Amino acid sequence: MTSRGVAVVTGASSGIGKACAQRLAADGYDVVLAARRTERVEALAAEIGGRAVTCDVTKADDVAALAEAAGPQVALLVNNAGGALGLEPVAEADLDAWRAMYETNVIGTVAVTKTLLPALRAGRGTVVMITSVAALVAYEGGAGYCGAKAAEAFVADTLRLELNGEPVRVCDIAPGMVRSDEFSLVRFDGDQAKADAVYAGVEEPLTQEDIAECVSWVAGLPHHVNIDKLTVRPLAQAAAHKVHRTS
Repeated sequence: MTSRGVAVVTGASSGIGKACAQRLAADGYDVVLAARRTERVEALAAEIGGRAVTCDVTKADDVAALAEAAGPQVALLVNNAGGALGLEPVAEADLDAWRAMYETNVIGTVAVTKTLLPALRAGRGTVVMITSVAALVAYEGGAGYCGAKAAEAFVADTLRLELNGEPVRVCDIAPGMVRSDEFSLVRFDGDQAKADAVYAGVEEPLTQEDIAECVSWVAGLPHHVNIDKLTVRPLAQAAAHKVHRTS
């Protein structure tokens, strides 16, 4: 084990999770990378000197295996697994997609946190939830994702209250527009044109590495300092509905 202890990152095979795993390994953590795609997560673990666990956060056996791999003490848990599916209005909602979003973003986050909580207590750990500005304000076509991320944010808020007096910090990091390697592509079922249109004309959206930097900062603060909620947007995005785009 390295001097910083064990850091568990879910959804670590791509996007923000991948960037967090890379950054935390560089920070000196013993990183346990959890993701569904075995080949990808194993390749990344080999690259950074971490440990890969094939894990679907919606499956109890996978979550139990993740806890076993993490061990008796965990210094940091980054709940990143989740994501958005579709952009249909409520009248045309794909209920299977809604269920999948709630299962990964909410139920999966709770399952992992609940299972790792004894190790986080033992390690005087920090729990970071990667939520979204979608948890803060609604937008057309976003009801399913906004609802799921709002629920995840309230899990963070409630957990912080319930753990008051215990040595476990809880932080909600809510990114705005992040041009990660897969988020919008997954949302639009692989439609590259639709994914690219999200960022059209935005000179500098956030990167997945920017969010990893935030995770590193939050985790590296003195243990008595708790960042309850960190809202992070690119300069071009003043609010969810107000984004500066060049012509």
